[in-house]
Amino acid sequence: MGSYEEYEFEAEDTLDLGNRVGFRVLIQKGRPVGTSGEVELRYASVTVWEDGKIARNTNYGDIDEARAAAERLAEERG
Repeated sequence: MGSYEEYEFEAEDTLDLGNRVGFRVLIQKGRPVGTSGEVELRYASVTVWEDGKIARNTNYGDIDEARAAAERLAEERG
């Protein structure tokens, strides 16, 4: 993050799909040092929890693909 003068991270959407599977859409924004432009990364994260800890986290560039994977995983774990 040292390459950015401004940096912001936010969750756009968060879902508990049951069976210890979570889905989240995240946005990272930043303004690189010495520029006036901003860069943005929007992606999804599928998280599996075990014993109150993250056991696995997979990030996807395709939000729809991530949601489908998370829904399948939650159903499989049921």
